[in-house]
Amino acid sequence: MTLNEKKLDNPVWYSLSETHKGFAIDFDNIKFYHPDYCPFGGFMEIENISNPISEYSELTDNFFTVGQKPNFSNNLKLKNELVCLQMLTHHKTDLNIEEDIVALGEEHMNDLLELVKIAYPEYFKKKTSSLGNYYGIFKNNQLVAVTGERMKMNEYVEISAVITHPNNTGNGYAKQLAAHAVKNIFNQKKTPYLHVAETNVGAIKLYIKLGFQTRRKISFWNITKNPTV
Repeated sequence: MTLNEKKLDNPVWYSLSETHKGFAIDFDNIKFYHPDYCPFGGFMEIENISNPISEYSELTDNFFTVGQKPNFSNNLKLKNELVCLQMLTHHKTDLNIEEDIVALGEEHMNDLLELVKIAYPEYFKKKTSSLGNYYGIFKNNQLVAVTGERMKMNEYVEISAVITHPNNTGNGYAKQLAAHAVKNIFNQKKTPYLHVAETNVGAIKLYIKLGFQTRRKISFWNITKNPTV
């Protein structure tokens, strides 16, 4: 493992220290994405993060820290721990892209937000698509599948929001969109990686077919306001 690959152990911190620095709310010892873009935070040391986490909770009442379990004050509570596989690939896929894949722009934002509401409402915010490139497949003028880029470091780009409308699953759209995103990230001279819930067996199999390998498990800690306080 290279020294730079170790940055993937703390993807939020390094994304907000590098490529996505302009999207950061920086408390020095913990960094968060502005909640309009992505409800994620990351820290290097666990000391003295409780107050900044409480301060961030004034901006959004539902968010995540990624990596080590955080400490926080009793005005907040841990809703759940989502354990993900962090997967990456060092090889371009040779999958033949048969569908017409569209680069999504501002004119597609309403369609994109409507689709992600179905499967991804906790993670996808109104400005998430500003973090990177997003791609879609349209059928009968309806957006039926998407994927895009979320956290970005100098050398690594996260593939995220691999979503197909429930009425259009089984057509290979997710595989083709993910393959398209992989190719475009390599064209940026960066390495693609992703996070997938360890229980999502179908998605994991898809990513393995595209050449991804599991690097480690990593936890997303969902924090909310405590209504009893």
